[in-house]
Amino acid sequence: MVKIRLRRMGAKKQPTYRFVVADSRSPRDGRFIEILGHYNPRTEPKTLEVDEAKAKEWLAKGAQPTMTVRRLFAEKGIMERGPIPETKRAPRKGKE
Repeated sequence: MVKIRLRRMGAKKQPTYRFVVADSRSPRDGRFIEILGHYNPRTEPKTLEVDEAKAKEWLAKGAQPTMTVRRLFAEKGIMERGPIPETKRAPRKGKE
């Protein structure tokens, strides 16, 4: 499966991110297929640059954005955020 996700860039404790299209099996900062843009959460206001044509093309091909990418794309107006999915994790068992 192909995913659109964030790749961490920048120095220690100074993160910036790139939007990349990557195989879901590759590591976070590993091999990718294409760069779609960048995101810097440390500026005021936050910098969000995306090639909308490429992003829509990959979404049409079936690439799945991560939840963070989905939220950022919704802010930019590329796609709707949609419902927040249930967590995959089983609920914790409390001490009784």
